[in-house]
Amino acid sequence: MPGTGEPSRLAAAGSADGPAPIAVDTMGGDHAPEEIVAGAVAAVREHGVRLLLVGQAPRIRRELDRLGVAGEIPIVHAEEALDMGEGALASWRKPRSSVAIACHLIKQGRASALVSAGSTAGVVATSRLRLKGQPGVLRPAIAVALPTRPRPTVLLDAGATADVKPETLVQFAALGTAYAQIRLGLERPRVGLLNIGAEAGKGNKLAKRAHELLSGGHHDVEFVGNVEGHDLLAGVVDVIVTDGFTGNVALKTMEGTVRTAFGEIRGAMTASRTAKVGALLQRRRLQELRDRLDSDTYGGGVLLGLNGTVVIAHGASRAKAITSACVLAYELAAGRIVERIREQIAATRTSRFPRWPHGDRDGDKHEKDKTEKSERPEKSERQEKVEAAEPDVEPDAPPALDQLPPPAP
Repeated sequence: MPGTGEPSRLAAAGSADGPAPIAVDTMGGDHAPEEIVAGAVAAVREHGVRLLLVGQAPRIRRELDRLGVAGEIPIVHAEEALDMGEGALASWRKPRSSVAIACHLIKQGRASALVSAGSTAGVVATSRLRLKGQPGVLRPAIAVALPTRPRPTVLLDAGATADVKPETLVQFAALGTAYAQIRLGLERPRVGLLNIGAEAGKGNKLAKRAHELLSGGHHDVEFVGNVEGHDLLAGVVDVIVTDGFTGNVALKTMEGTVRTAFGEIRGAMTASRTAKVGALLQRRRLQELRDRLDSDTYGGGVLLGLNGTVVIAHGASRAKAITSACVLAYELAAGRIVERIREQIAATRTSRFPRWPHGDRDGDKHEKDKTEKSERPEKSERQEKVEAAEPDVEPDAPPALDQLPPPAP
């Protein structure tokens, strides 16, 4: 479990044969950079995680000085930062934000993963723009760990892609399988499809078709059937697959329910002297329950399907949650999650699934290109030669981003 890992195991993973350092976005979150830097420092001290702190260098240095670790953790300066209220367009408006530069460090091989508590929409959009999707991946998905017994349950998608197609849900099952193999240590995770009923014929067209494809066995996924909303915290499966809209609503509903329940329990335990005595006798069990349901111990959601590992912590994260997120990112990088996903996606590429290259989403662009080509007037040989000679310039490339300075001590 993130936040409770053994320092010796993580320190061993951070050896010369381990992954590159984790890039931490120190400017993202409601309590940045103070709580972000404090959590990163705890990850280094308590778990031996190797980090790079990305953000406004003067502010980061002040926090490191306050914590007594000045010069011990490398810093990469980034002048801009994504505001918590910014959405997906922030990835274009701020090409030199701390998230964008952290992604560039991953592309250069100087970092193995990104940890950010910034705006989810901004982090997802910037990561997709800079890191790009893995070949064959139709849509990325956010995977989160639910506090079930005897081990956590992986839920995806928790909000990255609201509108999907049945084939996308099959790929989400493959992404979740790869994640559970590393996160939970399971060789064959059991996968369930979130639906309104356990029967195969229940649900809308999306759920019915996805169930049919998953039941066909043309993939390397251990599909066990539909699961319902009351199964989310029951631990009946290891991976629960759904679209991003449904998954995000389900996740926030559970978070609100847990907060309400704990508020009621706290009120009942302090309602009378007898209740207080009973609470004192059950203090250890209540503490264990609170720790198990505390989202800060799970490290946040993981954006799967990109050419890099991205861990998105809650915007209100304090130091403890950032520490857990850093440990989770390091474990996933050490487990080579990107390579594991590539293998799982390759297992779903059968004749039943189209093999569109990256950028063609659910076949929409593929069909659009065929239509436009048929309607486009033929060009002369001279025009084709002139266009072929023109350089292919990426409009989204940030100015001088390749000239990033080396990490400053």
